Amino acid sequence: MNSSSLNAGQIILFTAMAVIGVLFVAGWRACRSAMAPRPAPSIADLLTGFIVAVGDTLGIGSFAPTTAIFKLRKAVADENIPGTLNIGLTAAALLEGFIFIRSVLVDPLLLVLVIGSASLGAWLGAGVVGRLPRRSIQIAMGVALLIATTVFTLVNLKLLPGGGEAMALSGWKFALAVGLNFIFGALMSVGIGLYAPCMILLALLGMHPLATFPIMTGACALLQPVASLRFFKNRRFAWGPALGLTFGSIPGVLLAAFVIKSLDVTYLRWLVTGVVLYAATAMLRSAAADKALARGAAGGGVA
Repeated sequence: MNSSSLNAGQIILFTAMAVIGVLFVAGWRACRSAMAPRPAPSIADLLTGFIVAVGDTLGIGSFAPTTAIFKLRKAVADENIPGTLNIGLTAAALLEGFIFIRSVLVDPLLLVLVIGSASLGAWLGAGVVGRLPRRSIQIAMGVALLIATTVFTLVNLKLLPGGGEAMALSGWKFALAVGLNFIFGALMSVGIGLYAPCMILLALLGMHPLATFPIMTGACALLQPVASLRFFKNRRFAWGPALGLTFGSIPGVLLAAFVIKSLDVTYLRWLVTGVVLYAATAMLRSAAADKALARGAAGGGVA
């Protein structure tokens, strides 16, 4: 399944990733003057990036566990978590995309259209999330984390399909993969990682488990910097933690991709499930507390 030379789809994607990567760096640099002071990343931020990138490269995903860690540490304001995730983990996504798109041969048309669809969804979704109030983001992320917990549990209990042997799709299966990944891309903007839903969808459609990696990593490699451009514009992210995720995640990806390569992640996924469940309940409790506070303030104003 390894490709010896680049096909047209790979060339198109690598070119697009290079262009969007340049725009991403330019967007981040443009934020410098508007976001003073800019705190340096902490050791905890760097470690978070490293740990979640290892799991991400092995197929666990990084958004849910990173959100859980941020919530446990109280490191990022709830309304800034989606932007911090997308911006901070973009470098890792680009690196993973280059690695897996190059090493696993998948139908080029499917690869390009699914990734393009997810990126468009991310662009539109990030624009919506950037205008949402804090409580709406808390509720959306709480629900997203509960969904992630459910998916992790079902995967560990082997209640979800393991996939087939196909490296390409056609007909309604092709159209469904493209259409649903538009939705998955949009949901990335509120903290629902694309890996789990994309992997499950492609497995249900009969694709080989290995084929999911270039698709989902390639999708994230484009949709995360695309969404980040929106978050740069509205400044809805935490500078230090995002920078920590960036620098910490790069060695994590390299370690997992070229040293660890494969690992039975069942026990790790159970651990992540527990942590993510805690974060989901904490996020929803925060939303309830904000609602109660708003009601109290309204009542005080009337009195």
